[in-house]
Amino acid sequence: MLTVTFIRHGESEDNLRDVWAGWKDASLSDLGKRQAQALGQSFSSTQITHIYTSPLLRAHATAQSVLNLQSEPKPSFTVSPNLREQHFGIAEGNKWVIRAPNDTPVEELWAQKIFPVQQSRQDKFPEGESLDDLARRAEVAVRECILPHVETDSVHVAIASHGLCISEMVAALLRLDPGSRRDISYAGLLNTAWTRVEVQSRDGHVEGIHSLNPAPLQVRVTHVNNKDHLSSVAKEPISLHQGDDGAQAEARAFFGGNLAASDAEKVAA
Repeated sequence: MLTVTFIRHGESEDNLRDVWAGWKDASLSDLGKRQAQALGQSFSSTQITHIYTSPLLRAHATAQSVLNLQSEPKPSFTVSPNLREQHFGIAEGNKWVIRAPNDTPVEELWAQKIFPVQQSRQDKFPEGESLDDLARRAEVAVRECILPHVETDSVHVAIASHGLCISEMVAALLRLDPGSRRDISYAGLLNTAWTRVEVQSRDGHVEGIHSLNPAPLQVRVTHVNNKDHLSSVAKEPISLHQGDDGAQAEARAFFGGNLAASDAEKVAA
């Protein structure tokens, strides 16, 4: 049985700035560092055998906090560019807005440095990725970071990544299980919250598990958006966005993996 724990990174400096930050490489905020430390401490009694991480600082530092508090023998530590967040192209580093002004062509908005949240899986900013592009990259990440371990006993893989990328990886993994439900979303992750799945080959299938057409799997989701470790982390007072809790909730929902801004209340709750 293979256990896979997907970990969203801690709060980053860019999470405080209302900007598109897919591949933009911001460090963890002070709160994000405390979140990552609490996460690492909570996992210190859980033996993880392999850690895979996005190379972006916010995810890499979160993964390092988990590694530092693991007992010997330490898990292997692998950096994979396929675990990066969705790339937002020309919008990177610019302010996001949840909804576009009415009756204004997107090209005109972009010229004004206004970059509304994309509303479909096919939409993307110039030079960036759509969610469908990210889904294809997530499938590669699953083949690289998860499938090689399916037939190994007592393996626990931790994957430190980003909200949108994690939601696509979980979906990609579930697509390999012909018996899985596809109508449940595992998006909307909080910073350093984790989701866990158990994976094994279905009906004894082994052949082809590492190929482009892997054998069918049995995938069971055991934990979703677990944030128990955050109960001991003191939050900092909001200063940059005082009085703008609704917009913050919508941003957390989107960058935690929820495409629809209307799902924000699920994250804010």
